[in-house]
Amino acid sequence: MGNFQNSMSHKDLKWDYSDPVNGQSLPAPFFYSPDIFEQEKINIFMNCWHFVGHSNEFKEPGSYVVQDVFEQSVVITKEKDGNIYAWHNVCRHRGNRLMNERRGKVNGMLRCPYHSWCYSLNGDLRAAPRTEHLDSFSKKDHSLRTVRLEIFAGWVFITLDDNALPISEMMVGAELEMRNYLPDMDNVELVEETDVIVNANWKVIQENSIEGYHFDLSGPVHKDLAALIDFKGYRLTAYNNYWTYIGPPNNNVTHAYGLPLDGATWQTDSFFNIGLWPNTTFYSFPYTDMVGVFIMIPLAPEKSLLRFSYYAPKGRPVPAVTKAAIDWMNTQLGPEDIMLNESNQKGLHSIGFGSGRYLIDDRLPNESEHLVFNFHKLCYKAIRE
Repeated sequence: MGNFQNSMSHKDLKWDYSDPVNGQSLPAPFFYSPDIFEQEKINIFMNCWHFVGHSNEFKEPGSYVVQDVFEQSVVITKEKDGNIYAWHNVCRHRGNRLMNERRGKVNGMLRCPYHSWCYSLNGDLRAAPRTEHLDSFSKKDHSLRTVRLEIFAGWVFITLDDNALPISEMMVGAELEMRNYLPDMDNVELVEETDVIVNANWKVIQENSIEGYHFDLSGPVHKDLAALIDFKGYRLTAYNNYWTYIGPPNNNVTHAYGLPLDGATWQTDSFFNIGLWPNTTFYSFPYTDMVGVFIMIPLAPEKSLLRFSYYAPKGRPVPAVTKAAIDWMNTQLGPEDIMLNESNQKGLHSIGFGSGRYLIDDRLPNESEHLVFNFHKLCYKAIRE
């Protein structure tokens, strides 16, 4: 019966979200159905804004970053004129991919490794061997095709949708919220990036990160995190296309991530998180001098790439407590969450589940799952309405 259920078409599956407190949660097939995943791919990820990196990563002409969106690939480059551009990462000759490394630096040209067509960093075709023998061939007709790019609060984003609203209009108020908690944001540089494959739907990973219900119930590392903040003051707030979850500091804390706080420096003592629709989260752990970026990149209905990027202020050593926090995230908190993600994904296939209930209670604002409901509704409306 389970195999039959999983093989059914879910193209038109409905969900009644009119009563989040007493109604049912998003039905399980929304987390594993190939039909629904394909609809999310088309209606969410092919027209949303995708995080690339910080503008400081493009320090010199020729610096580039490659960002993949399913089968699509985009190369973002820094030109000599000081501007950052985004191009479809494909040669206009036979469709070969131009750049295969995630990051790098080139000497003024993007060169196709197949037939050596070369493009300047402003996208113009500069060299195409032996095309001088072709009739009516113009280099101007074979420039790289552009991709929309915007810089928001110092961070670089791209979208494959030419009609997408500007990110600043979609996220009104988000930049101010970020700058209130991340004052070093304009002065950061990338210190580490880690990619992890997780056998879970991207929404399973997202919903885990936007509720405090499991903090003191699921595992020892989450209890350690809750102890660093005033957990009763943890607040989760939904806006139109973004959400925040912020924990004020526990002023009695003397140690964090296994190290003493005496003499340490940090940009915020709060646990600050802001999620931008659909899958990018900026955050800072308590008592650290860093900006973390956490992205859930969908690969398949039940497979995601988790990208953890860590940025610290330029020009000075990364403090020991911050280094310890990064290691703690990579080796303790992250793995504990991933274990929950993968266990949750397996359980969603059970014929004994189907759907559940949200814990939404104004009397428990630090543990309420209202952000989970809000996120599910955004996803559902994107593919159904």
